[in-house]
Amino acid sequence: MIRSKLVLAAIAACLLAPFAANAQTLPDLAGKKVVVVTENAYPPLQFVDPKSGKQIGWEYDFMNEIAKRLNFKVEYQNTSWDAMIQAVADKQYDIGMTGITINDERKAKVDFSDPYMRNEQFMLVRGDESRFTEAKSFAALKDGLIGAQPGTSPFYTAVYSVLDGNEHNPRIKLFETFGATVQALKAGDVDVVLTDGTAGKGYVEASEGKLKLIGGPLGTEDFGFILAKGSDLVKPVNAAIAALKADGTIDALNKKWFLDYKIGQ
Repeated sequence: MIRSKLVLAAIAACLLAPFAANAQTLPDLAGKKVVVVTENAYPPLQFVDPKSGKQIGWEYDFMNEIAKRLNFKVEYQNTSWDAMIQAVADKQYDIGMTGITINDERKAKVDFSDPYMRNEQFMLVRGDESRFTEAKSFAALKDGLIGAQPGTSPFYTAVYSVLDGNEHNPRIKLFETFGATVQALKAGDVDVVLTDGTAGKGYVEASEGKLKLIGGPLGTEDFGFILAKGSDLVKPVNAAIAALKADGTIDALNKKWFLDYKIGQ
């Protein structure tokens, strides 16, 4: 499921034109329970605060505001990324949120909300990395390794935009979680992790100089919530997203989580 001026520019451009929706026109879901699942692996979108142990982040704040506007009671649960899409498709959960890129392959299994964030992928490396500075020079480093979660946008970007298009390229080392790829990077087991701007900023800020983002953006992606096919929550959630775009709530969340917040402080 990635800050420098480049990243903040990507986040600032995160959404489409605002709509005229407002809180008075939103549907009322009459206090129904809505189960929302996440992985808690992408600071500052969603993660476990190292100081308090609480689940926090941009997406939690955003979903809580949607629940407030639509008058539903949100219940949060956790699962792994590789299980999430199918679990939502099977209606084990009502909504999935973990910085999920909207694409046609996933649309075959689940419905997406409208986009709530636009982001770009960058190369996350150790703070002292000097052998390469962008994708081309990394590709030329024959023994350089990339850590990735299978089936994610960073995995496919690594395959098709950085390396040679071979999904079984031995230079790609697979891990179950994004957090595990970052730990492998820190330990020197891989040399780069591709990450969206939101997650990358969180890890860089928390690393005390041990990690950095390099190179230009490698791809643009829109994030959306996932819901089961035909879910009656799609239209209300989209209406709430439109209202939160229009009234400045998203701008305030971007400032809070991408400009002001420092993980662990």
